[in-house]
Amino acid sequence: MVPPLTALPPRPPRKKSPKRAPSLASGGVPTPTESYLSQTLTPPERLPNARQILIVLDLNGTVLHRPDAVNNPKDARPRPHAKEFLTYIISTFPVLVWSSSMPHNVDRLTQSIVPSNLRHKLAGVWGRDRFGLAQDQYRANVQCYKRLTTVWDSEAVQRMHPDYERGGRWDQTNTVLVDDSAEKARAQPFNLVEVPEFASGREEEDIILPQVHDYINELSCQEDISRYIRANPFKGSDQWKPQFF
Repeated sequence: MVPPLTALPPRPPRKKSPKRAPSLASGGVPTPTESYLSQTLTPPERLPNARQILIVLDLNGTVLHRPDAVNNPKDARPRPHAKEFLTYIISTFPVLVWSSSMPHNVDRLTQSIVPSNLRHKLAGVWGRDRFGLAQDQYRANVQCYKRLTTVWDSEAVQRMHPDYERGGRWDQTNTVLVDDSAEKARAQPFNLVEVPEFASGREEEDIILPQVHDYINELSCQEDISRYIRANPFKGSDQWKPQFF
């Protein structure tokens, strides 16, 4: 007698192997310039009023979680308060989405998590093709670095500056990278708001994004974001009760 068919058990997520350093052809491993670091040494100074700042936003591990990005890239779970957070920052500031995932996956994830009525306001949606990787490393497991100079060199992004016609430009004084990886921000470490990586489980206790909301509001009142972050880096804490949306 033939035994009845049973459902196959779900395939376990593929384990990640350590990422390799990018080759020199892919830009190598960046370090902060002396001029960048020297500018961050001046004590921070608060402005009398908030201003527009540019937010460079990561996706996976920051505002969402893909439990099995290799086998099931479409499965994305938003971080608690992601909708409210994204609605606020995109409505208030220029936001550039930048992920190291393949461009078609970044587009799909952006459509899944950014409210449809706000997508047109994004300063851009960038994927793996924006890291300057050599052809032989584009699909390889290499570490990607988010050099903010790449953002600042983009004319399309610069045109999102509210004072562009009068010479206003995005730079280290008014740009913030929100990411779960400090390694990716090696080139401009004091423009990073590093959030703990989001993964499934304990969602009810995750109030990181409301805390980032409050921190970003403070950054918008700073004369130089890099000086403020060097002196007062973001530190999410269970003891920090944010002003919820």
